[in-house]
Amino acid sequence: MLKNLLEDAGKVVKNSLGGIADRTLARLTGAGIQTDSRILQSKARWSSKYNMSDWRVKVTIPVQANHLYNEIFAGNSLLEPIADIRGVFWPLTPSMVIQHTANYNALGQTHSNYPFQAYQNSQVDQLNIVGEFPVQNSEDARHWVATVNFLRTITKMYFGKDSQPLKGNPPPIMHMSGYGDHVFNKVPVVVNTFNVELRSGIDYISTVQNTTNYQTARTRQRMGLPELESSQTWAPSLSNISVLVTPVYSRDTIKNFSLQKFARGELSKQEGIGFI
Repeated sequence: MLKNLLEDAGKVVKNSLGGIADRTLARLTGAGIQTDSRILQSKARWSSKYNMSDWRVKVTIPVQANHLYNEIFAGNSLLEPIADIRGVFWPLTPSMVIQHTANYNALGQTHSNYPFQAYQNSQVDQLNIVGEFPVQNSEDARHWVATVNFLRTITKMYFGKDSQPLKGNPPPIMHMSGYGDHVFNKVPVVVNTFNVELRSGIDYISTVQNTTNYQTARTRQRMGLPELESSQTWAPSLSNISVLVTPVYSRDTIKNFSLQKFARGELSKQEGIGFI
């Protein structure tokens, strides 16, 4: 009797877990995560999405600024993992707060219960992008190191021994994209601040930045030889990276604004001005 009850209880638990697994598999498959095992495992994707549209949140160097791209990326093995992206991206969906403001001045009238609201201007406030960066192997660690170094670079001005006429120029204007054509499509932004949270109590993964050293290190690892000590960096297996950006538009760009075109989404998609 007890044996039969235990068998029946086992079948119920098995069917319940099977139903949960099927539903979870369906969600993972719909999200583009493939698995051949009933054990559900998902990994953060640092590479591109192959034939799918890349809607990840990115802060990149504009295509028009190829001179800046060449100066930063040409022959730079440290930034090589993100060279095809032209900047940084969040491998996991980040947290963002979008705030649009219409400013009014309250005009107080004598002997009036209510003030008059005089419109002053509108603006898009700063955007804070906060996301987790998981690092699962040495290749992911190379991406993490490249991301941090890129953010350090684009928050600096041309200074010191930089050549003329660039010396004295402020940090570059970047493009922010994410979530498709009608959310963020090449929005011109400047990076105000960025924060990297190095947590305690987690593992750190070693990596080397130079391409030759990296391949040599992988070969030595497969052969069971000691790891190379030169050009070695340690990246946290999980960290938070937050970037605060401010949308900026030139006077010539603002002249092309049209409320009707903006409402139809033409300014964000077709003309590529990046209004939000």
